[in-house]
Amino acid sequence: MTFHQPQSKANGAHAVARAAAVAGLDPAAPYSSRLSARSALFTELHQLLDGETKALTSAEYRRRVVDENRLAKPSKAAREKLWKELKARYRLDAEDPLFAAFWTEWQRSASEPERSLTAYVFFALNDRLVTDLGLELLFPLLRRAPTDIRLADVLAFIERAYRLHPEARAWSDETRVAVAQKYMASIRDFGLARGTIRKTSVRPALYGAPMRLLVRALRLAGVAPLDIVRAPAFKLLCLDTTEVIDALGEMNRAGALRFRMQGDVVDLDVRGA
Repeated sequence: MTFHQPQSKANGAHAVARAAAVAGLDPAAPYSSRLSARSALFTELHQLLDGETKALTSAEYRRRVVDENRLAKPSKAAREKLWKELKARYRLDAEDPLFAAFWTEWQRSASEPERSLTAYVFFALNDRLVTDLGLELLFPLLRRAPTDIRLADVLAFIERAYRLHPEARAWSDETRVAVAQKYMASIRDFGLARGTIRKTSVRPALYGAPMRLLVRALRLAGVAPLDIVRAPAFKLLCLDTTEVIDALGEMNRAGALRFRMQGDVVDLDVRGA
């Protein structure tokens, strides 16, 4: 990822803070083993957001999960645990800029596949391991879809990452296997794979909402406009870096966003498109 170079030390500190707020775009973010407990919880997220007309504060979402039992769990302990895991995966706070960006695009999604892909992008942006798996392992499998997605390949990816992410080396064998299994279940839930025992990749269509969310996230991470159109993060949407400009142009023609580029000058607006 190429980040915009700040003009001062103060601006540099702000840029680092922004990047840290988007773990999937932060090269220094550690790998998390949170997937060893449960998968992406996309169904639960969908249930929690359904019927809401605005983004809520963290306290309001917690009240719906724990106090009102909107997700129908049998005990308060189970509800507390589910809330903690949902919050870790999806931030769930209207005052959080990245969640606010996700909420906007969730609401603007015109179909379930578009909504699912938008949620996948948000899920990946909150987890450096999921982002790296998406960019390096899943991307070529989506390009060749349908093709097998193998548990052994996910495990091998984690093991190859030990040098840059020694925290993963400390995981037990059981944790690594659980993380790999839950990752594969998660991408199936988001519509990027199908199958139960044997999973095969599904290439996603081009949608406005996940494209706009990625642009919003890159801006929050301090990436300059010209670097946005070169960002490897678009591989999460099965777009090679050489295809991003054409994809943004197609989105512009469809009215999903505004995009113009002349030389090194980029005009990219996702707000009112």
